[in-house]
Amino acid sequence: MPPGGTLAILRASLTFRHFVIDGPPGVGKTALAERLAARLDAALVLDETENPFLSDAYAGRAGAAFQAQLFWLLSRHRQQASLRQGDLFSQRTVCDYLFDRDKVYAYVALDDNELFIYQRLYDLLARDVPPPDVVIYLQAPTDVVWRRLKHRSRQQPDLVMPDEDLLGEVNDAFNHFYFHYASTPLLVVETSQFDLSWSDPTLDEITKQLQTLSGGTRYYVPRAE
Repeated sequence: MPPGGTLAILRASLTFRHFVIDGPPGVGKTALAERLAARLDAALVLDETENPFLSDAYAGRAGAAFQAQLFWLLSRHRQQASLRQGDLFSQRTVCDYLFDRDKVYAYVALDDNELFIYQRLYDLLARDVPPPDVVIYLQAPTDVVWRRLKHRSRQQPDLVMPDEDLLGEVNDAFNHFYFHYASTPLLVVETSQFDLSWSDPTLDEITKQLQTLSGGTRYYVPRAE
C-alpha cells in the first residue's frame, strides 16, 4: 500500500479530534506536537512562551511570579478562546499545552494571597476553554529534564531557565497533577530513554497507542532508539 494510503488509514482510525501534549520543560512537547500535527494533517497550536516577567520571577523579585503567572494565564486564555470562536476544532488540532497546566505552575510559584486572586480569575476564564479529547503526558526524571535544558541553553543562550530545585518542584507537581487526572483519556509516555527527535517508528507506536485508547490512563514506554 502506498505511504499516503497508510497515513489515510491511520487518520481515519483515530476518533480524537483535539489532541493535547503536555509535560514539564525538557520532555519534547513542542517537537512531538509538530510531528503529530504533520502526521495527522492537523492544525498546530503552540504555547506562547515569551513572558516579559519570567526572568525576574526566576530571580526571585517580589511580585514577579504573580505577574508572570497572570501574563501566561491571560495569553493562554486569549489563544484558546480564539480557537473556539474560529471553530478550529471542526478539524483535527494538536496543542502543545493543556490550559490546566497554568495551575500547576501557579501552585508552585505563588503565595497564598496571590493564589487566592489567581484561582478566582482562573475559574472565570476556564469556562471559555474547550476541553481536549485526549491528552498525551510526557514525563522524565528531574535529572534528565535538567540535563536536556542545560544542553538546550548552550544552543539558545537567551533561554530563560529555572534553577534545578525549582525545576524539581515543577516536575513533581506535574506528576502529581497527572496521577490524579481523569478528565479525558490520558496516554503517559516515559521519555528518558530515547532522544526527542520523534522518529517515524516512535511516532507509529504512539499513533497505535492512541488508536486503541478509549478511556482512563495508559502508560507507555517507547523502545530506546
